[in-house]
Amino acid sequence: MLSRRAVEGALLGIGGLAAAAGIGALVLRHRRRTSFTKTTDTRPDALLRRPTFVPRVVPVVTDDGAELHVRVYGDPDAQPIVFSHGWTCSADYWIPQINAFAENFSVIVYDQRGHGRSDVGTRPLGPDVLADDLADVLAATVAEDNKAVLVGHSMGGMSIMAWAGRYPEQVENLVSAVLLASTATDSLVRETTVIPLPNRFPRVPVQVGRVVLKSAIPLRPSTVTRHAIKYVSMAPGSTDAEVAFCEKIVLECEPQTRGIWGAALTDLDIHEALANMNVPTSVLVGTADRLTPPVHARKLAQALDAHDHLSKLIEIPGIGHMSSVEAIDEFNSEVARLRLL
Repeated sequence: MLSRRAVEGALLGIGGLAAAAGIGALVLRHRRRTSFTKTTDTRPDALLRRPTFVPRVVPVVTDDGAELHVRVYGDPDAQPIVFSHGWTCSADYWIPQINAFAENFSVIVYDQRGHGRSDVGTRPLGPDVLADDLADVLAATVAEDNKAVLVGHSMGGMSIMAWAGRYPEQVENLVSAVLLASTATDSLVRETTVIPLPNRFPRVPVQVGRVVLKSAIPLRPSTVTRHAIKYVSMAPGSTDAEVAFCEKIVLECEPQTRGIWGAALTDLDIHEALANMNVPTSVLVGTADRLTPPVHARKLAQALDAHDHLSKLIEIPGIGHMSSVEAIDEFNSEVARLRLL
């Protein structure tokens, strides 16, 4: 990428129109080489803004009649990348990845059951529901002759692992690689560092953690709410734009959805599913993640490595739980690397 001084020199020496054309060609060649748009290719925070790509909405109806909102951006015949979002978020959480990848890939995002525009349905919520819903999304959007890279953040990563446990035959048939980001298989309450404790209490009492996860208290836009969201889910060094982006998405989640899914996750245990993750699988976490601290990522990596499925363990210094927003380029670089495997 040209420096500002180099750009200014080119504009003065060659002339505005010619220089602009040359710079545009250089940026285009750079994007083709890297296969995705980096934050350094655009104006500050541009990847956090509403995509200009027009999506195709794919209708998906589950066995219990719940309608899942699924969107496909970019060329539907290009290599697919399927993104599964986390608790209290929505498909819009993946806007930075849509903006970065939709020029060259088929980017598939969906609202988890009860989130965004997806129905909550009638089934008791749990890992089997996460697995079945992801299976329905893949059946509607991915073909065996054009396998997807599958990316999951937080509860979205749990969806992928639960799906692999429930549908092991689909893993190699539909997916070429997986990225599990800021996620865990179990012990969500015991390992969290969200609630500060005296030194004599090394772990959060399970009953306290359950109360927090099950809470359906409405959240209102305010300075206090913004600070709380930043403390819980982001690193101290996250920017105002990143915090505002995540705050908007979290506040759009219905309190009831937050509560019932939080309750469903309190006793989650899907570690046995890792044996079925028989494609290259990377694990990514921020070192400042309070919700799913690095201890979870290391356990994941160790288990995947034991089954010879681990591709890479990535710990990004100073990044919180919202890793795909707080470290866009680092996150997307791993997605791009996996699609070459």
